[in-house]
Amino acid sequence: MKINSIIIAVSMLFSMAAQATDSEPSATAKTGFDSLNWRLGPRQEVLADKATIQLANSSLASLSEQDSTKFLELTHNLPDPGNYIIVSKEGNWWADFSFDPMGYVKDDEKIDPDAILKSLKESDGPANERRAKMGLPALYIEDWYVAPHYDPATHLLEWGVKVRSEGHEGINYTVRILGREGVMNATLVTDPERLQQDMPKFKELLTTFQFTSGHRYSEFKPGDHVAELGLGALIVGGAAAVATKKGFWGALGAMLAAGWKIVAGALVAVGAWAKSLFGKKKQQ
Repeated sequence: MKINSIIIAVSMLFSMAAQATDSEPSATAKTGFDSLNWRLGPRQEVLADKATIQLANSSLASLSEQDSTKFLELTHNLPDPGNYIIVSKEGNWWADFSFDPMGYVKDDEKIDPDAILKSLKESDGPANERRAKMGLPALYIEDWYVAPHYDPATHLLEWGVKVRSEGHEGINYTVRILGREGVMNATLVTDPERLQQDMPKFKELLTTFQFTSGHRYSEFKPGDHVAELGLGALIVGGAAAVATKKGFWGALGAMLAAGWKIVAGALVAVGAWAKSLFGKKKQQ
């Protein structure tokens, strides 16, 4: 089973972000961004050959899987394969989409936010041990920013967690969209101070998302692979737990250590650079 990053840090401007300003991006970053093959809206983007999403206008641009990997490197994130990036010049936000083929996740489980938060906090210890070995700073879960909730009509699972690292606070805002064969992970990346402004735009983009025929949650058939986890475990990071035999907490610690993607100071550079690039593309 391919294990994608289940939890991605969203709007995390930690030590590198503290040094960032509204100045122009560095020459190296700008050259790297310019070298990518940006595809401006309006257009339909195909995600992992499982789903589509609509870029309504030219304020949105998308990248192929290959260029998305390069973008993650440029923004100091873990360059996992299977990611698809969409950038907006309005609000300086971007979004990451990736598909996890874990199987059909049953949505009949009642979500207990208090119990899930307790589990997440208990994972801080083993996760930070692994992070230390990787040379990463310790990261601690504080509280819910948005309590987890599930919409059975859209099969959308959503939650937001307040996190802290090196004296700086951030928010992990996460969306999971259930499909027949797995889950589409959607992550909003923006400055914490702009989260309330940018989240509606991100959610507007999500309304255009749909799994293609044959991959929709409603098209489940007897004999399809069923995931070994429910909604609660999906939030905690259960894919890593069921994919190994190290035990739940050991697997969860390993997943958390490798899974957090710290969005650092490059976020400011992306916003400043995107406005100029989109203008050039329009003229061309």
